[in-house]
Amino acid sequence: MTSAAAANSLAPSVARWRAVQARLRAAEQRFGREAGSVGLVAVTKTQSVARIRQLAALGQRAFGENYLQEARPKLDACAGLGLEWHFIGTVQSNKAAEVARRFDWVHTVASPQQARRLAQARPAERAPLNVCLQVNADDAPGKAGVAPHDAAQLAALVASLPALRLRGLMTVPAREDAFDTQREPFRVLRRLLDDLREQGFDLDTLSMGMSGDLEAAVAEGATLVRIGTALFGPRRPKHHNDN
Repeated sequence: MTSAAAANSLAPSVARWRAVQARLRAAEQRFGREAGSVGLVAVTKTQSVARIRQLAALGQRAFGENYLQEARPKLDACAGLGLEWHFIGTVQSNKAAEVARRFDWVHTVASPQQARRLAQARPAERAPLNVCLQVNADDAPGKAGVAPHDAAQLAALVASLPALRLRGLMTVPAREDAFDTQREPFRVLRRLLDDLREQGFDLDTLSMGMSGDLEAAVAEGATLVRIGTALFGPRRPKHHNDN
């Protein structure tokens, strides 16, 4: 591929990034949020290093990956760019140590075992690992995440581990089209965050909202939205199951 063709192939990402930023700023204004109060995590699973570098050049700093095996070469290739890496996939027991070493955030802590493994493996010379508890906010059977009524107990454990820094809560609700229906699980998460704060937990993060429901998430207090499809278009199928 020539340099001109490569540039043309990346051009849609620039336009999409700017469009997502415009959506976020419009949602902040619409729902009375402070300008710039909602951060964007660019979800780059199945995306190339070139696309990551392109968004980094535009000023994007937070990037999210679901699969450790896929993330490894990206983290290596982008070392030195000052990027912030968010792990947003399931924390498997045999991958927890490397996730703890290589990422800045983990959004998907849902059990005491995951928390302890991450804490044990976090290098002492690094800052504490930023952690969000994944909450099953819509109470879907078999879905990943701690039940809302169990969140305080898990929060207490995470807060007691010096190698971890409990930042807040995360959820992945069922896909809905109606705006008011989209807001419901996000409202559950926001109220849970408020409850935990009243119990003395120092929390500042609500990681919720994706390409199809970011406005509903902003309306209910999201501080981080995790966006992939709106930035890059439909993803190619992955060819491995490694987390």
